[in-house]
Amino acid sequence: MSVEPAEPVEPPEPQPVLTPLTEAAVILVLTVDPGAEPDVHDLLADSAGIARSVGFRVPEGDLKCVVGLGSQLWDRMFDGPRPAGLHPFRPLAGAKHTAVSTPGDLIFHLRARRMDLCFELASQLMVRLSGRAQVVDETHGFKYFDERDLLGFVDGTENPTGRSAIRAATVGAEDPEFAGGSYLIVQKYLHDLDAWNALSTEDQERAIGRRKLSDIELPDEVKPANSHVALTVIEDENGEELQIVRDNMPFGRVGSQEFGTYFIGYSATPAVTEQMLQNMFIGKPPGTHDRILDFSTAVTGSLFYIPTADFLDDPPPLRTSESPTKDAGPDGRPSVTEPDGSLGIGSLKPQTLP
Repeated sequence: MSVEPAEPVEPPEPQPVLTPLTEAAVILVLTVDPGAEPDVHDLLADSAGIARSVGFRVPEGDLKCVVGLGSQLWDRMFDGPRPAGLHPFRPLAGAKHTAVSTPGDLIFHLRARRMDLCFELASQLMVRLSGRAQVVDETHGFKYFDERDLLGFVDGTENPTGRSAIRAATVGAEDPEFAGGSYLIVQKYLHDLDAWNALSTEDQERAIGRRKLSDIELPDEVKPANSHVALTVIEDENGEELQIVRDNMPFGRVGSQEFGTYFIGYSATPAVTEQMLQNMFIGKPPGTHDRILDFSTAVTGSLFYIPTADFLDDPPPLRTSESPTKDAGPDGRPSVTEPDGSLGIGSLKPQTLP
């Protein structure tokens, strides 16, 4: 008796996280009003279709939309399992600089070769959320010359590519119910360009850890221990480098003298990005904070889970009124029990904060 071979199960389709750097981006971070969860649930299922409708008008514009959910909104919307690494962004208070944690229930990361496409898609999304959610941060980013930030250095040089990028940015078998998803940490940094530009090129290079013109990393014997490059290279207990996928964007307003970099870090686990931030703000060893922070201040900080495209097309049912709820926090939203603080990646453990 012959047995029919089982049909192969297709892996879940990720959202377009691994999109090449684009000329334009709009990042919207929102808080969702109590009671508006059904409207958000409907929008999740419609978001891909809205993006296709806008992008179809200019196919060569390569419009992409990534949607993410924060920890508290997840618990308000869904019963059952939750992504293993999803939790509120953890603030870091170093001896001199602080990584702040700011509200964020929902994020839209919109990218295209043209700003009008990003703007139109953002407008259409907000029509659906009008009176249901509040925008707590809206940033319009742009490509600056040859992938440089406003400090004048190439940004994202060490981004992995190919299969390495997929491994770095995509949840795998370690959390099978959420395989194919990603985690996203975003921070908005404001630069003191007057102070930065007062430095010599050599001092700027020592702060970054790279040559400004060629983008070549400084030799280890001359690269300072508090340089940005030195503190953001993360290795596991076997000495293998652990990577994330950065999609940082410059932004600015000349009239108000607001200049900055919007940090956008996708990863298979937030632990790698959290360790990078630990090194930057606390130091490794403590007290050797990232030199770039003397000129660049983090004014936001949020963490999101990026579900798969399949999840968005057919999201789980909304939690019911009969479902057990968590105790409400001071803002009226459900409180979230923090994990034990372990970064969960071998020997990478958080250092004790001063």
